[in-house]
Amino acid sequence: MFTGIIEGLGTISAIANSGQGSRMTIAADFDLDGTRIGDSIAVNGACLTAVTLQGRRFTVDVSPETLNRSVLGKIKIGDRVNLERALKLSDRLDGHLVSGHVDGMGMLKKRKSLANAIIITYTVPSQLARYMIEKGSVAVDGTSLTINRCDSSSFDVSIIPHTAGLTTIGLKKVGDAVNIETDMIGKYVERFVLNPAPANQAEAKPGGSVDMALLAKSGFI
Repeated sequence: MFTGIIEGLGTISAIANSGQGSRMTIAADFDLDGTRIGDSIAVNGACLTAVTLQGRRFTVDVSPETLNRSVLGKIKIGDRVNLERALKLSDRLDGHLVSGHVDGMGMLKKRKSLANAIIITYTVPSQLARYMIEKGSVAVDGTSLTINRCDSSSFDVSIIPHTAGLTTIGLKKVGDAVNIETDMIGKYVERFVLNPAPANQAEAKPGGSVDMALLAKSGFI
């Protein structure tokens, strides 16, 4: 589990194909003190496992699913990436709960300056946009951001100079692809509400189940 608060950047230093997957070596810009082999590290928001570790350099295995679902399938040697090590239970939760399981990819459509901020518009598939709400949370390349505006195919975020300087957001150009992880809470709520009732009604708990009709009757929708 992660927070979406990026610790720092790293550089892809080696990529070795392994069947349909790959093994990547990443050089972090910061010390990895306390990190051990087997620990989880989010690379551009994708949760990966450190399989080798030497100083600031570590290696991860990337599965075919991750390569197909995320920008890691298009990454090249020399590319810069966002890095965040897994959350400790004693840490402050400064961003939002991020699983590191990338839902899909978006594209940087537009960026403009507004006072001390950069307003960035990303386009996303409709199946991802449905889980976004104004002032909700989204992880872009692993960075926890607040949604300013959203519709069925895009959303806007406001980036302060600190975030632009510490993450790859400041390096991205119009047309670049990004990893998107939507807020996990919305996905679970949808699953519980829309999932059909058990085939064997005897297994259902007394009192019925939560459905769209009940939510409407109770004034939630």
